[in-house]
Amino acid sequence: MPEDPQYLILAYYHLTPIPNPQQEIAAHKAFFKERELTSRIYISEKGINGQMSGIREDADAYMRWMHAHPLFQTMPFRIHSYHEHVFPRQTIKYRKQLVALDEEVNLSSLGEHLSPTQWKALLEAEQKPILLDVRNDYEWEVGRFKGAICPPCSTFRSFGQYAEKLKSELDPITTPLMMYCTGGIRCELYSSLLLGKGFQKVYQLEGGIINYGLQQGSDHWLGKLFVFDDRLTIPISNQQTAVTGQCYHCQISTESYYNCANVDCNRLFLCCFPCLKEFQGCCCAHCQIAPRLRPYHQQDAHKPFRKWLGSLDSGSESTAKGSVGSRPGQLLIQA
Repeated sequence: MPEDPQYLILAYYHLTPIPNPQQEIAAHKAFFKERELTSRIYISEKGINGQMSGIREDADAYMRWMHAHPLFQTMPFRIHSYHEHVFPRQTIKYRKQLVALDEEVNLSSLGEHLSPTQWKALLEAEQKPILLDVRNDYEWEVGRFKGAICPPCSTFRSFGQYAEKLKSELDPITTPLMMYCTGGIRCELYSSLLLGKGFQKVYQLEGGIINYGLQQGSDHWLGKLFVFDDRLTIPISNQQTAVTGQCYHCQISTESYYNCANVDCNRLFLCCFPCLKEFQGCCCAHCQIAPRLRPYHQQDAHKPFRKWLGSLDSGSESTAKGSVGSRPGQLLIQA
């Protein structure tokens, strides 16, 4: 990485009533015009959930612009520097659910926010609450807090059902929970959901893993952080940590994610380089003989595939996009 990276990557969210989301979307698009910014920003009546990258001058201007807005004056930004954009385009759109939980929650009733300092102290306490990872399985496979319970959920929607499992296995009245996610917004919703199901004491990491890494480094953390952009995985600090990921084929330690070269599979999987070469970028032998394969030489551990540029049997170009979390038979659309 260059000594003075040219780009800033911003992660942020703010839960606040927005009377006219379309007006905010239009204002954002007008601000972004003629500026070197790429993004994935969702706005609804309940708030904003955003990630973006831009040259320092434009990213700084955006933060000043947002903090001048009456609704977003106190919104914190989590900031990393990088040598290039990490999003392929500008996406600014309305989304009814800022995070797809598919359950109504009471956002006036949330878990107790713990600063990274308080979180670390609680992790080091003699008696600490149950530690819960509120992320998808492909996220915690490559990195997590030591001792965390990691639910086998491939989407956040699955966590509604998992809450029922927790309630059946734990006493919600006497069992305290501390939960974490990437940037904090999933914990806002999930803490509210668990409180609504009768859990009495719920803590959440303020600003998520990103904020913890920026303030406390990698203490109590293993592996890397999965992020939903072209970097895919990043260290949360400059401290070295143990590798938690395992190659999908041979189970040796690895931290490199790839999309299966079979465009109709597109599975995101961890893979070591020897196995990647042996299976020609595929997740299994069956995918190696699939009719639509990306050339092996296109595999890049740091950028997820988004578009198949080969020709279909009919001769037309496919516009299928694979999300970083897609599974076999689920070629999802990436915003």
